[in-house]
Amino acid sequence: MSSRPSPSPSSVLSPSDPEVLVHALPNGVRLVAIPLPHVDSVSLSVFVRTGSRHESVRLNGISHFVEHMAFKGTHERDAHRINLDAERLGADVNAHTDKDHTAYHIRGMARHAGAFVQMLADIVQHSTFPEGELERERQVILQEYIEDEEDPLSTAFKLFDKTCYGTHPLAQAVIGTRRNIQRLTRAELLGYVERQYTGPNVIVGVAGRIDPDAILAEVTQAFGAMPTGTTNDVALPAYVGGARWRRLSGSSQSHVVLGFPIAPSTAPGCQAGVVAAALFGEGMSSPLMHELRERRGLVYYAACSADLTDLTGQFVIEASTTPEHLDEFYTEVARLLDAHAAGTDPVGLERARNQIAVRRLRSEEQPFRRLEEAAQDLFVFGRVRSRAELDAQVEAVTPAEVRGVFARMLGSRASLALAGHIPKGMAERLPRLFAPTAVPQAA
Repeated sequence: MSSRPSPSPSSVLSPSDPEVLVHALPNGVRLVAIPLPHVDSVSLSVFVRTGSRHESVRLNGISHFVEHMAFKGTHERDAHRINLDAERLGADVNAHTDKDHTAYHIRGMARHAGAFVQMLADIVQHSTFPEGELERERQVILQEYIEDEEDPLSTAFKLFDKTCYGTHPLAQAVIGTRRNIQRLTRAELLGYVERQYTGPNVIVGVAGRIDPDAILAEVTQAFGAMPTGTTNDVALPAYVGGARWRRLSGSSQSHVVLGFPIAPSTAPGCQAGVVAAALFGEGMSSPLMHELRERRGLVYYAACSADLTDLTGQFVIEASTTPEHLDEFYTEVARLLDAHAAGTDPVGLERARNQIAVRRLRSEEQPFRRLEEAAQDLFVFGRVRSRAELDAQVEAVTPAEVRGVFARMLGSRASLALAGHIPKGMAERLPRLFAPTAVPQAA
């Protein structure tokens, strides 16, 4: 039996958020612990800072493939045993891959927290990617790929990313390409994990009714031998802009994603973009929904968001509409953007600030979401920002700063993606409202 250290409470470091405990192991692995004494469950995640933005063109999709295969067997357990070990304790295991990270999750009763640390450590560090399982899982991922390709809104978002970032890895789809899925080998999966799954790129997050010192001892024992390696860094992308479109047979609606570059999460004043997006299109009373859906009946669905990462920021408008309404949709969105660059409604600004605050409160009530946000903060800022700090930044955003966000967007080149039912000639004509120098591209 391995001996385990007995860390003292002083060995657990407090970051900016006083409710969150952080400790770094010598190899760079970090533990973020959030005691929640009012719940009887525990949520545990292992975050690895690797995703589609870290992949070469030839390996695009490998992060997602690794995530699937991680559950198919380790040196000690086969796929059935991995699931049974968790489920016999009433827990469930899951995982997801994004552009900037891969995460492995388990949730169950708090008294089993130590066992859960060991289970996820086995999956993350000791997966063997059995050849037979690999071929079966390849077919599963190909089915997922087909489903994703047939989803009009998902297709529009993938086209949107390509329009924004061209050939930069940020433009790559998380699921990868069909060709890559069909040919990725076991050796490539093992090599990718060896390069990417290293100490500085791993954060173990635990939230619930926990003893932080006991959890630290478990994490130290389970992850302390992970190779140190170096951080998985990515070069900044150059924003491109323009328009792309794809017709999808069987689709009766047109799905639009329209956006502009805004400041990334690391830039001073970046919360102005978040406030601008909430002001413009969050909620049924927002100008986007009120004008386009309630007053004019142009859309079935519309929303606006600010997607901020450490590398980039995107102001994103998405909508589903009928082809005959596309002309008026673009015209009305352009009018609304111009109006917001010219003036700011104080009632709308109050609504936006409060909606952001409530959204943050809802996230704090979801342990997995709270762990993910804490891990992202550690990866990007090296500390966990408190809710009070973020709320203060939002409250400090002035009407002039919000108007400035809209003015800068309108002075930049838009990115526009269109998928689904596209009437002949419309794809070529309409994007010029937002990207007059762009040559629309079919994809």
